[in-house]
Amino acid sequence: PRAMVEGHGVHRVAVTHRRALVGKRFAATSPNGKFEQGARAIDGVKLRKVEVIGKNLFYKFGGHDDGSTDRGSIVHVHFGMSGRFGVFSADTAPEVTPNTRLKLEGHGLVALLSAMTVNLIDHETYAKKCQTLGQDPLREDACAETLWGKFSKTRKSVGAALMDQTMFAGVGNIYRAEILYKAGVHPDESCTDLARGTFDALWHHTVELMQRGFVNGSILTVDPEEALVLGEPWTRRYVYNQTSCGRCGDRVKVWDIANRTVYACETCQPLRKNSGVSGQTQPAKGEAKAFVPFVSHCAPDSPATTLLEPSRLTVAQLKAKLEEKGWPFGLKKTAKKRELVAAALAAFAPEKLDTKEKPSQSCEVEAPHDSPLRPPVGVPFTRSRIATPTTPGTKALEHQMNSARNAALEKIAAGEKGNVEHVAAADDETVSAKAMQYLVRTKKK
Repeated sequence: PRAMVEGHGVHRVAVTHRRALVGKRFAATSPNGKFEQGARAIDGVKLRKVEVIGKNLFYKFGGHDDGSTDRGSIVHVHFGMSGRFGVFSADTAPEVTPNTRLKLEGHGLVALLSAMTVNLIDHETYAKKCQTLGQDPLREDACAETLWGKFSKTRKSVGAALMDQTMFAGVGNIYRAEILYKAGVHPDESCTDLARGTFDALWHHTVELMQRGFVNGSILTVDPEEALVLGEPWTRRYVYNQTSCGRCGDRVKVWDIANRTVYACETCQPLRKNSGVSGQTQPAKGEAKAFVPFVSHCAPDSPATTLLEPSRLTVAQLKAKLEEKGWPFGLKKTAKKRELVAAALAAFAPEKLDTKEKPSQSCEVEAPHDSPLRPPVGVPFTRSRIATPTTPGTKALEHQMNSARNAALEKIAAGEKGNVEHVAAADDETVSAKAMQYLVRTKKK
């Protein structure tokens, strides 16, 4: 599965570009010819402002916001599945590609943009677009009251609402799974049945987790103190791409909502009796199935996790691990993945036995965030009310923002490959970090 750039990553791009590009004039061209008119309009025009709402970026060139007739030009960017907007030193910038829609040059810098959407829009179109987008938890002007007014009236499920960009702007599939889990809400719970206090908890976790992603540059949803208790494989996320729940030990179930996979522990996130959306307002829930993990490039696993659950590895990685251990007698080199997984389980499972007491099936979530280390798996958690609402926005967090290089190194340490497409930011340091990763991997081979 491929992941669209989520809101925290888009806000990181905006902060980087405000620091490096705003206030400057650039020579603008369209290398692949798909943004020629737009490039001509902004060529040599000062970049005045960079705005973000959810997954949408707006670059304002020239003009004023004070009501004058000169409003300048606005470039609307939506990265989609594989977009990137990198800023590099002029002497080290990579070559353009067939997907490079915009190139900015000047002040010793080169900025290269490839994205699903790159449009030149006028002020009226910009205003209409902003009106269609919902509340962005990473904007200071996000309003929970406005969101509640829309959320409490929709006939959608909570799982569908969280991905609705006209309500929760910037939330993607990984965050949806983890927000619902932390709030103890079943994805099929009806929005109209949700109490205001539960909605407030959803909003709190949405702000909290996306702010954490903004600061770290990685989607890390497990609270640090709980990660120490739960251990692998629950050190980065609770249910997304997990086979079982770290708190209760029950299987993680998956099904589709609007053609996107949703993840839930139905023990920790029970669907209340007589709740759930009507089949008339939304397609009926498909059969919930036990989840089989995939190789995730947007929420990667650590090496220890992949040894515990080798089905997360690719065929090439499985073969490499088995070679390191000593190729199993009788296993063909042309073995299918399921055979390689079985061999890896036999080879590595003995080293992992008895590392954790078998969990019970009882669970209530979740302990207060200011509590000491949480109890071991299987010990019930007490869900607490949020005493102090989390304040939306990123301005107070910008000084804490992890550099792009450190964020890239963190992903490398976690086992993430260098071609992760949901990371939209790029610069000289991230390129060098990924080059280092490539050299290390090449030497190992």
